[in-house]
Amino acid sequence: MQVQFYLLQQDELAGMPAHFALTCQLCADLFRANQRVFVYCPNQQDAEAVDEVLWQFDAERFVPHNLAGEGPARGAPVEISWQGPRTSRQVLINLTDTVPAFANRFSQIIEFVPAAEQGKAAARQKFKHYRQLGVEPQTRTPE
Repeated sequence: MQVQFYLLQQDELAGMPAHFALTCQLCADLFRANQRVFVYCPNQQDAEAVDEVLWQFDAERFVPHNLAGEGPARGAPVEISWQGPRTSRQVLINLTDTVPAFANRFSQIIEFVPAAEQGKAAARQKFKHYRQLGVEPQTRTPE
């Protein structure tokens, strides 16, 4: 399992949470790399917001995606949900404050470290959790 923490420089970008904007960019990059992605959100409202941002991409950058339970039987290449995954995928983008119980089903996990101090505590706990699992998380800054 490979875990990457993205260090966010700001909490809002282009009028939306920075981790939503980066999530959508990463979904586009991963789709182009033929990776199937599961975006795990803390609630239905956030899942619908990420879905809406992906719909706003230009036609040439379109990312086939759907909310869980919608779309084709095996889901689009990018699936967004606030509930656990139903199908197997390579990449988990976790937008929640905790490491989900199903995280070990993914070969790659993407997490975010917010710029605001209050959100950093949850990220530290997740980082520590992965280390206890024997995984050495990598940190990156968005480009």
